[in-house]
Amino acid sequence: MRRNSRRAFTLVELLVVIAIIGILVGLLLPAVQAAREAARRMSCSNNFKQIGLAFHNYHSTYKNLPRNRGGTYRYGNNTQARTPVPPGAPYGGNNFFNLSALVGILPFVEQQALWDQISNPFAVQEPASAQGLFFSAMGPQVAMSLAEHGQFQYDPWLTNIPSYRCPSDPGVGFPAQGRTNYGVALGDSIQFQNNGGRNQTGVIARTRMTRMRSTTRGMFVPREETRFRDVLDGLSNTIMGGEMNTALGDNQITTRVAQRGGIINDPSLCADQIDPDRPKFWAPGTDFASNNREVQRGYKWMNGMAVNVGITSILPPNREICSNGNNTFTIGIYGPSSRHQGGTHILMGDGAVVFITDSIESGDTSAGNVKWNGTDDQAPGMPSPYGLWGALGTRASGETIEEQLNQ
Repeated sequence: MRRNSRRAFTLVELLVVIAIIGILVGLLLPAVQAAREAARRMSCSNNFKQIGLAFHNYHSTYKNLPRNRGGTYRYGNNTQARTPVPPGAPYGGNNFFNLSALVGILPFVEQQALWDQISNPFAVQEPASAQGLFFSAMGPQVAMSLAEHGQFQYDPWLTNIPSYRCPSDPGVGFPAQGRTNYGVALGDSIQFQNNGGRNQTGVIARTRMTRMRSTTRGMFVPREETRFRDVLDGLSNTIMGGEMNTALGDNQITTRVAQRGGIINDPSLCADQIDPDRPKFWAPGTDFASNNREVQRGYKWMNGMAVNVGITSILPPNREICSNGNNTFTIGIYGPSSRHQGGTHILMGDGAVVFITDSIESGDTSAGNVKWNGTDDQAPGMPSPYGLWGALGTRASGETIEEQLNQ
């Protein structure tokens, strides 16, 4: 009598099958990862398009773009910008004229509830010892530390907004208070990058205003309103905003600010502090602008200072960021950056989102900025020294853009 028996896998055959499966997984995994990143990149671009549409809707409503570094003035000698008061008492905090342009467009990015909290007096809920106190409408100073929020928590400044985040950026949580991966265009010169022609009380310094107008050449001018009619180079030829990485606490050159005096005359001065073995990171011993871990790139969407939401068109994308002094409140070079391969998203004035590569033609990146007191190539009104990249960053320098941007 015959017995039917099935031949089992030998050990060698089993190992061959396992090896084949391993090879297939190894081949498929990069494709899956690439598909996921492509989806994240598309979502990132779509978020930026919504921000661009919000800026256009804001302009359609108010006939100007929102101020970067706007809000409420400092009241005379009152420096209690971070302290709430009982109902009916004066002040109750002011934001030192320091709100970013991203605050003004909140109602246009489906954040009406958050806007209502900001634009009305805010009753402090935490900690319990502060209940019954109020912050004034438009909120307190956006430079409040986490420790100060522990005394008088202002919830809106601790809120993360999904449409202000790019899914490719993994940064989450503290010490950031409300991360953003999108910033506004400040142009190709840093001389009056933060303060413009007004101080914290809103007073115009006329001499400073005249000087500022010759160097603040981007779509957004600090503490001033700009209009689309001011963009003489054309909306499709002028950058409105750019993407940025947020800091992960690992000393990346695109998220932690180094410092060098004199960068207005040579923007590349910080490059010698980059780690030659890890060119995306600063070398040990780098001279940083601040050791305050709460003040890093993209950590506060509501703060109008350049380190938080500013995009310059000087060094090309994914290059180092660098301050002119020993803190992050001085002028600095803050180009766009991203976690995407080879470039970053840029929002144009007409609302289009384009992908600009790291290799975009950027002229002489060691050349000095245009300055109010500059001469020769640095004189007011001169073309940008930073090639196509710099020309895209200026709104009214008369530069012709012939290249077709990737959309």
